[in-house]
Amino acid sequence: MGFKAKIILSLFVSVLCGVGCSDSFLESNEEAIIEPTTELDVEKANKDFSELPFKTGINDFEISVLFNQRWRFRLIVPEVTDDESVPLFINLHGGALTPRPDGFRRGDCLLGPALETKNIKAYILSPTSEARLWFHPFNEAQVVNLVKFSIEHLKVDPKRVVVFGYSDGGFGSWFFADTHPELFSAAIPMAQAYGLISTNNGIAKKTEIPLYVIHGETDVIFPFSNTEDLVERSRNAGSEIIFVKAAGLDHNRACAYLPYVEDAMDWLKNSIWE
Repeated sequence: MGFKAKIILSLFVSVLCGVGCSDSFLESNEEAIIEPTTELDVEKANKDFSELPFKTGINDFEISVLFNQRWRFRLIVPEVTDDESVPLFINLHGGALTPRPDGFRRGDCLLGPALETKNIKAYILSPTSEARLWFHPFNEAQVVNLVKFSIEHLKVDPKRVVVFGYSDGGFGSWFFADTHPELFSAAIPMAQAYGLISTNNGIAKKTEIPLYVIHGETDVIFPFSNTEDLVERSRNAGSEIIFVKAAGLDHNRACAYLPYVEDAMDWLKNSIWE
């Protein structure tokens, strides 16, 4: 069985066993919009990205890909000089199955303020899930290629690219850490219960980049003990994980996690990017 199939199977088994569900189901009963896909013209998408009118501050863009499908994303551009390169954060939102064209606006109370408080100059690229989970092939292609395009066309330091996410975005951040470690220096999954990829022997696969996992003590959607168990299994496989309990916080108070995200920024500066 392929790794994507294992992730999907693990997710559904978790739901059936009471581990929890995607936070998307809390917000909408609408069926996810799954459209047929064909092979992406990466060269055209790259050209379209390179021609976007980037400016300092908030930029909301979309690139048409495949038939009537598109990548919609927000890119926050810092002031950078000609001779510097800065980190890039990929910010994956929660509620991934909810059909919202402005999904990139979700979670803006966490990453941006934390970077500002810790005086980290960085690009923040926030894609919209288009009502698909982050490990759907459409979103896998979107995230992977947007990272590559950003490294090619922006003043991004390729050794300081981080994937970050809350709830469904937390699932996504761990997924990309597992499946595309060559693109990222670290991952910060929050408020999730990721279905670990297993080897052929049924043992959890090592995640090749370090993770800073943050989880609410009273999260009833993804209980703390379940995520604690997943972290321990991944650590036993050799993964480097900092696991932080957000004391007294539940799943639906995302913005209250800001102090924990600020601590994660210190971890990046002092332990990962030294």
